[in-house]
Amino acid sequence: MESTIWEILSIIGTIAFAVSGALVAIEEDFDVLGIFTLGFLTAFGGGTIRNLLIGLPMTALWSQQLEFYTALVAILLLIIFPQLVFRHWKKAELWTDALGLAAFSIQGALHAQNLHQPLSAVIVAAVLTGAGGGVVRDVLAGRKPIILRSEIYAGWAILAALLIYFHIVTSDLGYFGLVIALTVLRMYGYWKNWHLPKVTWVEREDKDD
Repeated sequence: MESTIWEILSIIGTIAFAVSGALVAIEEDFDVLGIFTLGFLTAFGGGTIRNLLIGLPMTALWSQQLEFYTALVAILLLIIFPQLVFRHWKKAELWTDALGLAAFSIQGALHAQNLHQPLSAVIVAAVLTGAGGGVVRDVLAGRKPIILRSEIYAGWAILAALLIYFHIVTSDLGYFGLVIALTVLRMYGYWKNWHLPKVTWVEREDKDD
C-alpha cells in the first residue's frame, strides 16, 4: 500500500509542478521548448535533488515513465488550451505550486522515514523534495526563489516532516488529508501575508561629541 501512496503522491506533485513551471514560463514569455523545459525541470527537480542527497542513482529518475507522461500531457493541455486558466492565471500558478509543495513534501518525508533516517534527514528530504523544483523554476525564470522570500513556504514542508516522523499522520487517508491541509494552509498564508521574521539594517548616524 505504501508504494501505491508513493505513486499517487508522485503523480499529484508531478502534474501540479509541471503546470506551475509551464505557467511561469508562459508568463515570462518563453517559447514552446522553454515551456516544456521549465515544466519538466520544475516537476522533477525536487526529486532529483533529493535522490542525489541520499545517494540514489540517477537511473531512478529515468524509471519514472508514468510521471513523465503525465507531466507531458499536463503541459500539452496547457499549451493547447491556455484559456482553461486564462481568467485566473495567477491563482492557478499559486494553487499548483501549493499542491506540488504539499504532495512532494509528504513524499520526501515518507521516503526518508522508510530508509530509517533521523529527524534531520526527514526534514531535509521533505524540504528539498517539496521546494526543490520551485527553486529550479524560479532561478531559471530569473526570479528570486519563493522559498527564500514568501510566507512560511518551507515551514509547511517541515510541518509535514514532523507529522510523519512522529507518526501523527500514518494512514493513507491521513496522507491525502495532509496534502489538502498543507495546500490550504499555504494559500491561506499567502492571502494573509504570513512571513517569518526578517532582519533589516538600521543605519545609525554618528554624532560628534
